[in-house]
Amino acid sequence: MIKRILFSTVAIATSTIGAFAADLPSRAPAPAFIPPPIFSWTGFYVGGQVGYQWATSSPQIYSTTGAATAASPNYNQQGVIGGGHIGYNYQINQYVLGVEGDVEASSFKGSGPYASGLYTFNTSVDVQGSVRGRLGFTWERALIYATGGAAFAPVHSSYLGPAGFDDVTSTRTGWTVGGGFQYAFTPNWSARIEYRYTDLGTTNTILANSSGGTLGETKHETTNAVRVGFSYKFDMYAPPRPILAKY
Repeated sequence: MIKRILFSTVAIATSTIGAFAADLPSRAPAPAFIPPPIFSWTGFYVGGQVGYQWATSSPQIYSTTGAATAASPNYNQQGVIGGGHIGYNYQINQYVLGVEGDVEASSFKGSGPYASGLYTFNTSVDVQGSVRGRLGFTWERALIYATGGAAFAPVHSSYLGPAGFDDVTSTRTGWTVGGGFQYAFTPNWSARIEYRYTDLGTTNTILANSSGGTLGETKHETTNAVRVGFSYKFDMYAPPRPILAKY
């Protein structure tokens, strides 16, 4: 009799413990924790830009024979510019170091008369480019930067005078400097606005046909430009692997 009571008690206790254990919460692994991504300017990027370029040209006309010349003309040059750029940024804390190159098509041109309209001067730039360094300071997705480096452009000049026509194209190498503001709307896409001053140096041209070789011209070519553009930054690193909790 006592043995039956003991066996019955053990059976009831065992079934009760099993039912209680089935009702306990599951000890499955906790969900993975993935930290939110931290934005960085580091990486290669490509993009496009469009803008407006202007200048006041002040060529100096001189006589190759020592004769007196009239006052040199001043004329305005202006035009739309647009093209593409490629570069690389590296962020150190809040500082951004980079290098960038660009190539642009241009409608930049201007013309002016000389000697009461006896002579006409025309200047145009069809394509231009630069290779520059960049130094910036960032507040997460906002970046303010300075930029400067070498500039290149073939400058086309023509001269029409009583004796004929001169047509000269010279590839100019100079420097450019400026600054801008850039903002990243997503981890990959950003937009910018930028101003640059460019100095392409001085050239000397003898007007062999238009003046019969009696006149020459020296001209210092400088320009101002404002650009707006966009860039796409390529992801350099894979996202971190999730950390799984272990029990």
